[in-house]
Amino acid sequence: MKADVNDVKGFVARRERARDAALLAVVVVGLACAFVLTNWLDARRPAQDQFASYEENYVSPETARRMSLGFSGIAADWYWVRSLQYVGRKSLAAGRNFTLDDLGALDIKSLGSMLEHATTLDPQFLAAYEFGAVVLPSVDQGAAVRLLEKGVRENPSEWRLYHDLGFIHWQAGRYREAGEAYAAGANVEDAPAWMHAMAAQMEANGGSRAVAREMYTRLYEGTSDAQIKMLAASRLTQLLSLDEREAIRRALSEFRARASRCPASWREVAPLLRALKLRLDSSGAPLDPLGTAYVLDAAACDVKLDERSEIPRK
Repeated sequence: MKADVNDVKGFVARRERARDAALLAVVVVGLACAFVLTNWLDARRPAQDQFASYEENYVSPETARRMSLGFSGIAADWYWVRSLQYVGRKSLAAGRNFTLDDLGALDIKSLGSMLEHATTLDPQFLAAYEFGAVVLPSVDQGAAVRLLEKGVRENPSEWRLYHDLGFIHWQAGRYREAGEAYAAGANVEDAPAWMHAMAAQMEANGGSRAVAREMYTRLYEGTSDAQIKMLAASRLTQLLSLDEREAIRRALSEFRARASRCPASWREVAPLLRALKLRLDSSGAPLDPLGTAYVLDAAACDVKLDERSEIPRK
């Protein structure tokens, strides 16, 4: 009888061990399946958009203004900082340098609405208008014009906003509209005399390099924003390089007329380049405004920027 009891106990113990082993196997298989399924889903899940939070407008500008409960200036600053972060992080994610006035390739979807929010919350937010005048045109021309037209309506005594609006139209080749903006701004109290001059030059000479130089000089002198100042300086350097390359081409043409061939090296044309007051390195190569030697294309009898030059190409 005792043996029978032991046999029963042994049988029960073996059944329990078998059951535990089966449960363990189910758990292990379940975890393995869950792991495989999770990896499969992760591999097919769309990549998370790191800019989604920047590109989602939760409320309209007017609603945001009502919700700010008297702290609209602080709310405007928040939208302003977000817009700067948005542009900066988009530029970093692209992996190459961009100039502020050439950001179209970055697909900055919501910059216009961010600046619209900031300037609705604080209609006298001049820095936001100025930033929009420089950055927005390459992203959304219409939004840039609307932003600055609002700035002029809200701040009719700020001549700089007329200048910014004229700058947008000038960039787009709308010289008549640019002239109208400068003419209107020139009538504002304390507007500088050069606003009249810009209005007069626009329709006749709006596409000239001289007007471009004037535009970027005024932009440089009139802004306190370090990024915009850097942009204006870069564009002025580009214009100087264009002038230099035109002068070098004239020297190359003069050499070819005399020698019936193009120079094989800069050294051959160095005397003509020195006469033009250009800076030359020890080999006789002319230097661009940032100190990198220009490249001689002997086959085409032309001059080009070196690939390492930091002069803007466009």
